[in-house]
Amino acid sequence: MSRRALVRRPSPRLAEGLLTHIERVPVDVELALRQWDGYVAALHAEGWETVEVPPAPDCPDSVFVEDTVVMYADLAVISRPGADERKPETAATEQTLRELGYRIAHIEAPGTLDGGDVLKHDGVVWVGLGGRTNQAGVAQLAGQLEPLGAKVVGVPLTKVLHLKSAVTALPDGTVVGFEEHVDDPSVWSRFLAIPEEPGAHVVLLDENTVLMSASAPRTRRLYEERGLRVVAVEMTEFEKLEGCVTCLSVRLRR
Repeated sequence: MSRRALVRRPSPRLAEGLLTHIERVPVDVELALRQWDGYVAALHAEGWETVEVPPAPDCPDSVFVEDTVVMYADLAVISRPGADERKPETAATEQTLRELGYRIAHIEAPGTLDGGDVLKHDGVVWVGLGGRTNQAGVAQLAGQLEPLGAKVVGVPLTKVLHLKSAVTALPDGTVVGFEEHVDDPSVWSRFLAIPEEPGAHVVLLDENTVLMSASAPRTRRLYEERGLRVVAVEMTEFEKLEGCVTCLSVRLRR
């Protein structure tokens, strides 16, 4: 199976990115660019090829490429971001995926959906409702993915920007989250509360390896005690903008 991931270079206006649940603090854009380079280098070191979506210098949040698309097998569902300022980000993602040969579908008005609200594991697709994604967006996504065998489940979301700002899944399907940010942990039959907010975000690199923020050393030890191999990267500047390791890439598998 090929392992490729979409990424997108940070905008020089990154520090102007939207915020919803945290206070604005200064962002070092030059440091953010170095951290992005380190993130991409970590993917390469783990055997992942990266495909760059053309940059969008006038879109401060465009580095968070995950929000522009939901991938399921060979289908790319182009999102319709809930924030109007982010709607221009999707066109270049769509063109890149067309050139790679993926089938394309769209979320249409009045639906809104951010890719960061979508958590997938083993045929189940959980979608956060309450922030950038509305019920019409979830219904459209279900219509596109259920014929492919997916089960789409809406999840209440009020405490953080995106569902994957609250929870992600380990390779065995255990859903991990910082419990103060999770509306209803009982949604998942296997939920593991972790001690640090940045530790709630992991990217699965293979069946035994996760990519996570270096800002959560206690959670890293917890994962390693569960037998996982951990790759940690610096994410401080993106965390100031409600970003995390999941936001900066879209895994392409088929």
